[in-house]
Amino acid sequence: MTDAAPSSTVKSAMRTLDILELLVAQGRPLAAHEISTALAIPVSSLSYLLNTLADRGYVERTGRRYGPGDGLVRLQPRETADTLIELVGPVIRSLKVRLNETAGFFVPKGHEVEAAVSEIGNHALKYTLEVGQHAPMHAFAAGKAILATYDETALADYFASSERKAFTARTLTDESDLRAELAERTGRTSVPAVYVGGQFIGGCNDGGMGGVLTLDKAGKLKPLLRAAGCMP
Repeated sequence: MTDAAPSSTVKSAMRTLDILELLVAQGRPLAAHEISTALAIPVSSLSYLLNTLADRGYVERTGRRYGPGDGLVRLQPRETADTLIELVGPVIRSLKVRLNETAGFFVPKGHEVEAAVSEIGNHALKYTLEVGQHAPMHAFAAGKAILATYDETALADYFASSERKAFTARTLTDESDLRAELAERTGRTSVPAVYVGGQFIGGCNDGGMGGVLTLDKAGKLKPLLRAAGCMP
């Protein structure tokens, strides 16, 4: 039994690679008939491949000649890893498309949050921060979400050092009010959210199974950590 003949898809892929290798090796733009002759590719097939490569930026069209395009740089190995923003951007765009809602990614900047990625939904009424804009943590939903990840030391430092202005009659500025809202949103007044072996045990001193300090004082924390393989 002989192997099946290569599919047209494979042939097209091989021809595409041949075209790119030829253009890079020649070091000068080539006319379509030169490429066709050098690679034995029918002109009708070559035209389709060249147009596709040009549309993607891998081939640069100058008059009736073709040369390597700037898009080839994208095929080079990156010397540095993608930044967090480069990694998050496609996720935020996908959320916006799938949910048809405005979506954003925010990072802490002192006592404020900065919009690092912002994708605007299609609704008539919408509001969000544009990329680079800042907003106070205490008065912005994303800021409160970030505060909910702070450990107790960082949270206490935030409340001690931040100036929290009221922007509307409903803006919470008092530490106890903000802690109460964090507790309502997260099910605890202390942070961060701690999981052991996939089980939520709470924050610093409440929530879940009572929190880290509560469990430790009761002598229950170490057994949980040992059972999860976190300590000998």
